[in-house]
Amino acid sequence: MSFLTLRRWSALVILLVVGVAIFLLLRSQHQTSLPPGIALGNGRLEATEVDVATKVAGRLATVAVREGDAVVRDQVLASLDVADLQAQLRAAQAQVAQARAAVAESRAGVDSSNSQQKLASLTLGRTDQLVKRGFLSGDRLDRDQSALQTAESGAAAARSRLREAGEAVTAAEARVDALKVTIADAALKAPLAGRVLYRLAQPGEVIAAGGKVLTLLDLSDVFMSVYLPTSEAGKVALNSPARIVLDALPGQVIPARVVFVAPRSQFTPKEVETRNEREKFMFRVKVQVEPAWLAAHAELAKPGMPGVAYVLTVPNTPWPAALTPR
Repeated sequence: MSFLTLRRWSALVILLVVGVAIFLLLRSQHQTSLPPGIALGNGRLEATEVDVATKVAGRLATVAVREGDAVVRDQVLASLDVADLQAQLRAAQAQVAQARAAVAESRAGVDSSNSQQKLASLTLGRTDQLVKRGFLSGDRLDRDQSALQTAESGAAAARSRLREAGEAVTAAEARVDALKVTIADAALKAPLAGRVLYRLAQPGEVIAAGGKVLTLLDLSDVFMSVYLPTSEAGKVALNSPARIVLDALPGQVIPARVVFVAPRSQFTPKEVETRNEREKFMFRVKVQVEPAWLAAHAELAKPGMPGVAYVLTVPNTPWPAALTPR
């Protein structure tokens, strides 16, 4: 290797070392410039992921959105082929019509049986009077009593058939309602307003019940998780104010609040014996972006962007001007 080449490599190494030193110095100055009562941690913006899955099995007919598309609540995102279900629905509706016709027929049978019972009762009453006067024999009375019992049995049977026909109508209508619900479930709607993160299936694929078709990002729930040592995490209170500054948006201070502090530390040694080991404890702190800011800057902060979150470790600590939202 020539002397000139060695000089070039030496210069590059020196520049790299100087750059790293400047970066560490600026970072140290930035951290030490924070007033007491404020802690910081590095992280990435995240958003709640929601899977859109099928309730029933079927062939995927359409997928109306692509990755990155914004969607609104109850928007139809995809649909299954429902030709078979539509045929079943028509058959079930025909069964409802048949069951209702059977009810009408049974109701007419009940009316006829009631009339026969009434006639048999009147006839028995007249026969009883005539037998008492001696105009008719007891055999006629027995026959009329038997006729009344037969009419009463026929009326009871007719009422039973009417109840069965009514239950058949209820069952057929329930089948129709169930098919309508299944057909409605074949249209996959957005459970919330957000953005399509993944498109997991394509039209023509056969999807099992519970199969995932899309994954959405809930842009109303954007947060950053940071890790703080025990000495700082133990002072962080839930719902205390926080701030987020993204690397890509250094001039934009995002208001947030603390919504979660892990009850257990991570990277914890099995046995804690010294103070140095206790300092290794790291607790996850979740900082959620304020919904009002998200509503006004929906396209500004995107999940996946790295940055720094600042949290209060002492209540009512005033924020420095550099961390005041504008």
